[in-house]
Amino acid sequence: MLSEQSTPVVRATLPLVGAAIGEITEGFYTRLFQDRPELLRDLFNRGNQANGEQQKALAGSIAAFAGMLVERPESRPDAMLARIAHKHASLGITSDQYKLVHQHLFAAIGDVLGSAVTPEVAAAWDEVYWLMANALIALEARLYQDSGTAEGGAWREMEIVERHEVTSDAVSLVLRPADGAPAGAFRPGQYVSVRTELPDGARQIRQYSLSGDPGSPHWRITVKRVRAGAGPEGEVSSRLHEQARTGDLLSVSAPFGDLVLPEGDGPLLLASAGIGVTPMLSMLHHLAVADPTRPLTVMHADRTPADHAHRDEQRRLVSSLPNARLHLWYEEPGDSAPEALSGLADAAALDLPDGVTAYLCGSLPFMRAVRGDLLRRGVPAHAVHYEVFGPDLWLGNE
Repeated sequence: MLSEQSTPVVRATLPLVGAAIGEITEGFYTRLFQDRPELLRDLFNRGNQANGEQQKALAGSIAAFAGMLVERPESRPDAMLARIAHKHASLGITSDQYKLVHQHLFAAIGDVLGSAVTPEVAAAWDEVYWLMANALIALEARLYQDSGTAEGGAWREMEIVERHEVTSDAVSLVLRPADGAPAGAFRPGQYVSVRTELPDGARQIRQYSLSGDPGSPHWRITVKRVRAGAGPEGEVSSRLHEQARTGDLLSVSAPFGDLVLPEGDGPLLLASAGIGVTPMLSMLHHLAVADPTRPLTVMHADRTPADHAHRDEQRRLVSSLPNARLHLWYEEPGDSAPEALSGLADAAALDLPDGVTAYLCGSLPFMRAVRGDLLRRGVPAHAVHYEVFGPDLWLGNE
């Protein structure tokens, strides 16, 4: 909770800071990478830095947290903090790095806002920062403890034992620990980080959902190649598509991620688009074994049936569940999917039971549309969960 003396200062300056937050975060990253260039090379996603998405995500999280402190002092945005903490743990972020971030972030604030940053303003926003940072540090410490690793996590070598081309742009890789130990359990919906050395010597990290059966002794990830378009071509996804072969080793983190199925017998909606199908597959595998009669609605949207990764597997799993229904949308259905609807997914058209809990994964426009449809139908916001592949750009809208 923000202190009594800081609350009116943050409330009064939030519009000023909010208006300049994009410029502040851009200056922050410039300062940070000048001081510690290895962080851009080996930790931060260079593609997201190049297209500005990481700056927008940082700006959104700070603005959302500060706004919550002054407007809802009795609550805390636990969903936002949990997503950030899981991502940080998968990257191996340590508590001492928050001091480094603080140093360069507040220098950037001073650069942008100048004399508006009085000692009183600086102290109030310092309190905002450390309330958020300390909450994340505590969450991340618990995640490291639960994963059985020290602060900063641990990387282990895993061997590719199978490689399958599932679409023209997606490849699945089945992994087992190189030391012969069990791969270990994961919760359906979680992801791992994969650290890949690139031709220039950088070791870039990307997250991939575990798309296989949680009961399997092996792990499976499915990698969609990011083609150059609105942003740069994906460095890691392209490298894995071109170079990763059976017998190769990958450096992989422990599983993290909070988009996981709840216990109980309440009805579920699993809504995905494109490669967002991957966490839903592990959920379906889990339900097929642990809770096959649970009421389940599955919806998936894709460009064409040929672009639908693991299409046959998803259809087979849904058909094995007696109380499950699958709804498909393709922008270009063709003749191979007569059961699918043409166009974009429409959650408003679904017959959903009362008390449904929804899980969304896909592009931001898809998730915004589905989430909006569900909220308009009366599904409470706390019952709609989502996973973002990349920086979370819509935190401020929660």
